[in-house]
Amino acid sequence: MALPYATTTDDLAPARTLSGVYPENIRTDASAVSWGAIVAGGAAMAALSLILLILGTGLGLSSVSPWAHNGIGAATFGVSTILWVTLTQLVASAMGGYLAGRLRTKWVAVHTDEVYFRDTAHGFLAWAIASLATAALLTSVIGAIISGGIQAGASVAGSGIVKSDSNSGPMGYFVDSLFRKDMNAAATASTSAANGATAGGAAEQAIVASRSEVTRIFINTIGTGALPTEDVQYVGQLVAQRTGLTQQAAEKRVSDTYTRAQAKLQDAKTAASAVAEKARKASAYAALWLFISLLIGAFVASLAATYGGRRRDI
Repeated sequence: MALPYATTTDDLAPARTLSGVYPENIRTDASAVSWGAIVAGGAAMAALSLILLILGTGLGLSSVSPWAHNGIGAATFGVSTILWVTLTQLVASAMGGYLAGRLRTKWVAVHTDEVYFRDTAHGFLAWAIASLATAALLTSVIGAIISGGIQAGASVAGSGIVKSDSNSGPMGYFVDSLFRKDMNAAATASTSAANGATAGGAAEQAIVASRSEVTRIFINTIGTGALPTEDVQYVGQLVAQRTGLTQQAAEKRVSDTYTRAQAKLQDAKTAASAVAEKARKASAYAALWLFISLLIGAFVASLAATYGGRRRDI
């Protein structure tokens, strides 16, 4: 069946016969945009995208979840996620674009090329509205994927070994090793235990205070260089008092423990840097594929809208 698109004077006859049916479409100032059809197509596209995304998460095909802090991670953005996100864009964009083209107002006395352009624009606008709506709903998910490398990089500065709490973490272990009693200094240890029994809670508080102080001394320079001589001597005195070691042996223990703590810190920094670099690359990879899938969705929505428009005008 021939379309009522007029390009010549004779071709305007069908348009004149339809003037009573579509009076607004033969006006020169009539809008070329059917916003109702665009919004309808965009809403259908956004809803279908959300449904397919939930389905993919439930089937284990996608690491991207529509729920905040659930299944989010650029590092797990693998092949299955790429394929599912792309398929989601294809299906949802085709449906939304087709609806935007099929439901738009019929244009009378408009050239075929102009109709094709308008249908393409309707599909693209429907895709744009759906993308904005989906982005608003999944802000936390998209942000987590794109900023994954930054969040992982922050873990380098926050390595677990550097903590002010001497009772937990790797630093707590090194401080504990400083105050282990020497079994060869049994007499001194026995005397300390007897004094501790009479002192009661005061002795325990003194031990806790000493551990916290040593932790602060270590943290002050562990990331920059060697422990100053005066700090070695002072910490050695505390260790000698608590363990029964000689001052020289206590200072040697302090130096050895500090060296092991520094090596542990460097290992932690190296591992954290490797994780941060891997997360950065994964974030870039995920963002690139999200861009490609969205670009495919825009193309499919525009193409489907032209098909829906042709079906509308038959």
